[in-house]
Amino acid sequence: MATSTPTPARAERPASSPYSRDSAEEVFRRTRARELALSRLLMAFVTTGLIFMLFPGTLLGVWNLLEISGRESAGLVSPAWLEAHGHAQVFGWIGSFLLGIGLYSIPKLRGAAAQAIRAAWVCWALWTMGVALRWSATVYLWEWRLLLPLSGVLELAAFLIFFRIISEHRPQDPAKQGLEPWTWAVLTATLGFLAVVGMNVAGCFYVSLCRDSPAFPHQFDQRYVALMAWGFLVPFVWGFSAKWLSVFLGLKALRTRVLLSALAVNSSGVVLAIIGQIRPATWVFVLGTALAIVAIRVFEPRDQPAKTKGVHVSFPVFVRIAYLWLLVAALLGVGASIWDTSGGIWGASRHALTVGFISVMVLSIGPRILPAFAGMRLLWSTKLMLAALLLLSVGCTLRVFSEVLAYQGYAAWAWSVLPGSALLELAGLTAFAVNILGTFLLQPSHVSNQPVIMGIPEMLARGNPPVR
Repeated sequence: MATSTPTPARAERPASSPYSRDSAEEVFRRTRARELALSRLLMAFVTTGLIFMLFPGTLLGVWNLLEISGRESAGLVSPAWLEAHGHAQVFGWIGSFLLGIGLYSIPKLRGAAAQAIRAAWVCWALWTMGVALRWSATVYLWEWRLLLPLSGVLELAAFLIFFRIISEHRPQDPAKQGLEPWTWAVLTATLGFLAVVGMNVAGCFYVSLCRDSPAFPHQFDQRYVALMAWGFLVPFVWGFSAKWLSVFLGLKALRTRVLLSALAVNSSGVVLAIIGQIRPATWVFVLGTALAIVAIRVFEPRDQPAKTKGVHVSFPVFVRIAYLWLLVAALLGVGASIWDTSGGIWGASRHALTVGFISVMVLSIGPRILPAFAGMRLLWSTKLMLAALLLLSVGCTLRVFSEVLAYQGYAAWAWSVLPGSALLELAGLTAFAVNILGTFLLQPSHVSNQPVIMGIPEMLARGNPPVR
């Protein structure tokens, strides 16, 4: 009987075999296609957010401020218009950005990425329609009793799709115990976001059934704004700061326990505000802010040089300015709870937080990460980035101080400063929008001609430039 040569149990294929080469090419092809699909999704969310920021948001805010300064009174401007401006900025701009970045970062870490991308497009459509309906119903008052609650339901449905996608994410390293500190911050903010969306739905149904105006009642709105600002926006920025700033700014290692303490303290302040204990809540927010600054070490000497390749070299300075604005916002909140008689100090506190802290952070970090996420592009103009940050910072400074002086009756001349501050902020935000859209439209994508092995967010987290 003929004998055959035994075959090894684990035969090694040559590295140069067609099978190995084809498999590697197939992996690269699928990875590149997935990266391009996610980039298109992100650009849709970001572009939508920029449109909401400029037109329903900032332009309406400028118009409101012109009306207020012309009449020298905030009480003569429609509260519904003020809320429409705020909703477009927070839900339409910041909300769209966060949903897009979250969906970009999470689905590709799982096998069923294609299904998640389809669901993410449904999320985008529902969210965009909901925000647009809310703004138009509140401003034009056409069938607002029907459209206002419908807008809230659409936004809630979009958020639940987003929440389901991210909740199915599993860590890449199952052996790693516990969540990273920045993840706790983002998780806290995500739960806060859900609470804000739910509270918005409740408010929309209440005013459509029981009120004569689409504007939320004052006490409800005060609690709603506190939840939105300190329960959603602030923890999100702390989370991204904990993840990115040590790399981008070269900061020393995060103080993990201090950050967790800051989150706990801040959450207790949110609870106090919701139950109506506004004055003690403001003091708690100051303590939480101080702990977060200590934890992130944003004002301490750098451990390594800041990574400014591809952006303007001044961006670490503006990040620190943003955190100064957060501290100013918290302290103004304490002052408002004691001395405010006209809404001016409260308004200055909210503006210092939403524009001075949130918007300056977006204009600082956005040009650093959005071009990379949008197909490994380079920022269109670093000079335009600097111009946007300078215009926004100067406008915010004039707005915050003039609002206190004018509304409280300390200086009549401050009323004439308010319109100029609004126009400067509009110019800064327009420059930012033009720069990001120019990056999307005019800068080439490098995903199509470079193999993508490591995800772009992971590359940035390690300090590796996504584009050579």
